[in-house]
Amino acid sequence: MLEVKEIHTYYGTSHILFGISLNVKEGEAVCLLGRNGAGKTTTFRSIIGLTPPKKGSIKFRGKEIIGKPPYRIAQMGIGFVPDTRRIFPDLTVRQNILVARREKENAVWNLETIYSLFPKLRELDTHMGTQLSGGEQQMLTVARTLMTNPDLLLLDEPGEGLAPLVIQAMKQQLGEIKKLGITMLICEHNVGLATALSDRGYVIDKGTIRYQGTIEELQKNEEVRKKYLMV
Repeated sequence: MLEVKEIHTYYGTSHILFGISLNVKEGEAVCLLGRNGAGKTTTFRSIIGLTPPKKGSIKFRGKEIIGKPPYRIAQMGIGFVPDTRRIFPDLTVRQNILVARREKENAVWNLETIYSLFPKLRELDTHMGTQLSGGEQQMLTVARTLMTNPDLLLLDEPGEGLAPLVIQAMKQQLGEIKKLGITMLICEHNVGLATALSDRGYVIDKGTIRYQGTIEELQKNEEVRKKYLMV
C-alpha cells in the first residue's frame, strides 16, 4: 500500500532524513521506532506532504505522491494523526468529529461507529475542545481522522504525554481499529505501545533506518533495543 524509497528530506539547509526506505502492506500495522529527534515525525511529514523530500520516491497504491499537496494526499486515502493533536478548541466534540466527515462508498466510520469505539467521546459530545484533558483530546484527534475513512492511518506518537492508564485504553482502542483491517503506520518512542499493535517494525536513528524485522525478531534483538531504543 505504501512504499517509501530512498527519501532525503531537509529543513532549510539541514539534512534530516538520509535515504529512508520502508513499506507497509495492506492490512498490516507497522511501527517506526526511535528516540526523540531520530527522524520519526519528519518521515511522517514527508509522507503526508508537509515537508516533501528533495530526493527519492513515495508511492501510495502504486502512485507517486511526492509533489502533491497534503490535502490531495489525504483525499487519496491517507489519514494523519499529528502528535500536536490540533483539535478545534472552539468547536464541540461532535463538531470536531463531523468537520472531517468524508462521504465514501462502503464507509466504515460515521458518528455512531466512532462513539461505539470511543464511548468517552459520546459522554463529552457537547463539550468544547478547550474542556478536554490530554487523553480526551488524543481520542478526539484519532476519531476525527477516522471520519475521513482512510485506507492508511498514520499515527504520530499516539501515546505522547498520556498517563499509563490512558495509554492502556488507547492501546485497546487502536487494537480494535486494527481488527477492522485498517492499515496503520505508527511512529512511537513508547516501545511497549507500538510493538503491542504492530506486525513489523523499523528502527530509525539520526535520520537513517538501522534495523527492520518482525516484532518477534525485534523483541529478541537486545543489541538493537539497547543501542537505539534504550530498552
